[in-house]
Amino acid sequence: MDKNFQEEQCTGVIKFTPPLYKQRYQFVKDLVGKYKPKKVADLGCADCTLLWMLKSYNCIEVLAGLDICASVMKEKMHRLYPLPGDYLQPAERSLTVTLHHGSVAHEDPCMLGFDLVTCIELIEHLEESELEKFPEVVFGFMAPTMVVISTPNSEFNPLLPGVTVFRHQDHKFEWDRAQFQSWALDAAKRYDYSVEFTGVGNPPTGVEDVGFCTQIAVFVKKYPQTSEPAQSKKPTEAAYKTNCRALPVFCMFLHVVKVFKAVYPSLKDEKYLQNAVVTEVMFTAHVIKRSLLDHLVSEQENYNDDPTERKLQLQRSVNCFSEDLETLAVEKSVEPLTNGSVVYIPLRKIFSFPKVNRLCGTFEKLCELITGKVTLSSDGSAVVLNTEHENEEN
Repeated sequence: MDKNFQEEQCTGVIKFTPPLYKQRYQFVKDLVGKYKPKKVADLGCADCTLLWMLKSYNCIEVLAGLDICASVMKEKMHRLYPLPGDYLQPAERSLTVTLHHGSVAHEDPCMLGFDLVTCIELIEHLEESELEKFPEVVFGFMAPTMVVISTPNSEFNPLLPGVTVFRHQDHKFEWDRAQFQSWALDAAKRYDYSVEFTGVGNPPTGVEDVGFCTQIAVFVKKYPQTSEPAQSKKPTEAAYKTNCRALPVFCMFLHVVKVFKAVYPSLKDEKYLQNAVVTEVMFTAHVIKRSLLDHLVSEQENYNDDPTERKLQLQRSVNCFSEDLETLAVEKSVEPLTNGSVVYIPLRKIFSFPKVNRLCGTFEKLCELITGKVTLSSDGSAVVLNTEHENEEN
């Protein structure tokens, strides 16, 4: 079932710009950008397009999708895997994405703890028995901070050529604004939510009274959770089982099956953090070395014709880097130093660079992460680089 294709068919001469499904997704994206939820679940996620759009939001750490049609999810779920770039430059936040195959009429502990739950063009596909259970599952059991529900506005249907009863053959009903608002207000009252109504898909000029093509209700929990009533209602057997064998699409579900899980590389993982820090330290050290060598070349050109100055400069370099004083010189300096073909880049200097500082947090953490991974001076206070390759290149 491709909702987007069906929608383009039935809207006929009325063309929405952007397309109506994109406007619905943009509505959710705007909410995410404004309220910054950490955990988001999309019920009726279909081909995972909304989840794919949301995984780039840095505020989100957990994404979960649920749909009764496993084949549709599996067709496009590859888009939810991490890309090579995610491993090359891990994000600072963690991100876990899971998909579940099953019905929204079942309760399961794995669907608890979400800040935002989206139900985009879902409820009109539910059987009467599922619709009756839906408010208790979403508002009572899951009890997220915010719920977004969109559904067709039947008052708009006469403007859509080809629509005789419903917009899609799988719709079990389509509500007008009064019906949707009555249902939503009743659910909000029963479960202590406030609700506001809006929509997307503006009507043509002259028939504005029919309202939006898609009507949307945004529910917000009135009171913060002071206890854990939902957790206390855990079913004796999990409805969402960890099992990668999908059930037939049109069967009656006794269980919901996890069909996908992806854990993204994150700087919260010590392994990825260490790789990122070592890479950034070496990059920064080479930048500092290049700047130092350029400066020394410039200075040499300035006093190249003065033998006395050249002799004094050589003597200062020898005095500074005699074997006895090398450690002391590196320890006390916060600027890079040279000794023949060796350059010493103090860790304090490297730590002063914003990106290194942000990655490590503390100087002690920097030292811990690069020990054994980067060549350091004998006292461990500076990165040691060789200039021989620089000389070859020059």
